[in-house]
Amino acid sequence: MADYSLTMSSASGAAGAAWVSACQTLKRELGDAAFGSWLGQAALRETRDGRLVVVTPTGMARDWIRRNAWCRIAELWAENDSQGRRLDLKSRHEFEAQVQGLANQGAGADLTPSGSEFIEITTPIATDAPARAPLPVGKTAGLQERLTFESFVTGPANEFAHAVAKRVASWADGHFNPVVFHGPYGFGKTHLLNAMAWEAMRAAPDKKVVYLTAERFLSGFVRAVMDRSTSSFKDELRTADLLIIDDVHFVGGKQSTQEELFHTLTALMEDGRRVVFSADRPPSALTEVDARLRSHLSAGLVCGIEPADRSLRLGILERKLTSLSRQLSQSIGAQPEVLQFLADRFTDSVRELEGALNTLVARAGECLSRLTLDEAQAILRPHLRGAEKRITVDDIQKATSEHFGLKQADLISERRNRSIARPRQAAMWLAKQLTTRSLPDIGRRFGGRDHTTVLHAVRRIEALKADDPVLTRDLEALIRKLRG
Repeated sequence: MADYSLTMSSASGAAGAAWVSACQTLKRELGDAAFGSWLGQAALRETRDGRLVVVTPTGMARDWIRRNAWCRIAELWAENDSQGRRLDLKSRHEFEAQVQGLANQGAGADLTPSGSEFIEITTPIATDAPARAPLPVGKTAGLQERLTFESFVTGPANEFAHAVAKRVASWADGHFNPVVFHGPYGFGKTHLLNAMAWEAMRAAPDKKVVYLTAERFLSGFVRAVMDRSTSSFKDELRTADLLIIDDVHFVGGKQSTQEELFHTLTALMEDGRRVVFSADRPPSALTEVDARLRSHLSAGLVCGIEPADRSLRLGILERKLTSLSRQLSQSIGAQPEVLQFLADRFTDSVRELEGALNTLVARAGECLSRLTLDEAQAILRPHLRGAEKRITVDDIQKATSEHFGLKQADLISERRNRSIARPRQAAMWLAKQLTTRSLPDIGRRFGGRDHTTVLHAVRRIEALKADDPVLTRDLEALIRKLRG
């Protein structure tokens, strides 16, 4: 049985104990693989007014838990929580939006609902990273064991950021200070920061590495103010050899917290200590952040992480399958067309991409390697419908004709010259990927063509994408436009 590490205020011990007990039972009932994939990264948080929320990293994980485990969780919670409190379920995005909304309602107080009174329980799961030397006790709070450089898949979208992170973690001389990694949610920022912390501690066990989310920085500062222990709080951070703060944009609009972060940053830099941040935008775009702090963030090395391209997304899926195979002690594979569908469909977030694969593994199990593309699409269809606007074949035809400088009528005409045939095939491929229409139905909407013509177009585009980067970029641009 895995150990569960708890970070909580003393007032929240009962809730933490109840959650641990429930998790122990769920792990036995669901098995290591399902529990690790869906509940292993969930966290139980208690708001300042006593509400309890199970927070998942993605919306897909939330949906899986709600469908497959929520009733059982409610039963176990009722058995273990003597106070009979209600438990809620939210994705991380929903929870952060709620936190921000409540914080804005209480403007000027510089407090968030999570404040100093939250419970967070993380469940270590198996990783495909090689064994590491033990780390000093007390340095690993908040870090996830699976997020290492060994499990990070690199590609053109993130290779510069990866190289910078490796250099910082090696304690190399001539470093920039501070370093800021930026990119939207799900692009790999947290993975890089965790990996950097693990590597830095392994490379120099005698140095002090502190990793915090901006939310924890905020709650720690608020608690220090309330407890009149700000000196201890400052000493803890300003004696760090490497300070890493994730999601620094979270402090935007919280004036006193920004002030403390600014002074912490300047003190560390004056002493030659290293500071690393992540944000969802480049520092210049953090308009809600104090101008002085924003200026300091911009003065170091700013590393953007771009959306993962298709080859990188496929690499991430292959690495995930390898990891799952090790967890389950059996070979887990998938049909190439299924992996290609996932890579083409889940382009906005690596977490959502991995979540989609987790869904297929949970549903198909050892039969995943025999799962067809149509079966995979059917399994994921409820998630796709709820996550975005409905895209029609007509939408696809309009967008494709505009992109390639054609008339929509050209795509349904009998003309077969390449300047029209290739965009028509691309539009058919998009219709197969982005709609629930059958092949015969798609064919009818392209001038009454047979379903075999549509199937040929889909297979042709799949084959061309592997060697034609221009076509791949065209398709990705069209997908982004259609999804809005």
